[in-house]
Amino acid sequence: MAKENSFDIVSRVDMQEVLNAVNQALREIETRFDFRGSKSRIIFENKPEITLISDDDFKLRNVIDILESKLIKRGINLKALRYGKVESAAGDTVRQVVTLVQGIEQDIAKKIVKAIKDSKVKVQASVQGDQVRVSGKNRDDLQLAINVVKGTELDIPVEFTNYRTI
Repeated sequence: MAKENSFDIVSRVDMQEVLNAVNQALREIETRFDFRGSKSRIIFENKPEITLISDDDFKLRNVIDILESKLIKRGINLKALRYGKVESAAGDTVRQVVTLVQGIEQDIAKKIVKAIKDSKVKVQASVQGDQVRVSGKNRDDLQLAINVVKGTELDIPVEFTNYRTI
């Protein structure tokens, strides 16, 4: 019987690393001269969203820059962030909600499957919930499928996990 190899394509964010990045960003905001006396803060409660609050749009943009730099240093891909619109908040402040993308949405999963099928690589790709499973007889074909997915323009960060031989 021939062995079947497979792997999963997933999109996930390490919430502990996000928490660490938020804490580092808060520490920098507290110590920076241009934020002295400011109402700028970052709220993250282990939900897949971060709330940014600041005095005005300019300081909010600076808070975003600080947060993004800390996320990059912690290994979080910025494609995993979805920015909401800037809205007015209480006390002459502005607020913006940043959502963290977890899982692969159906339309993006279909795009991945289509890209793999269009490449004519001898593998099967199927959507399974919020991930895509790719299976095939040859490991080299799986490597080609990984390269196809890496070459596809996606709006989310993807990881290749759960390699196995059945």
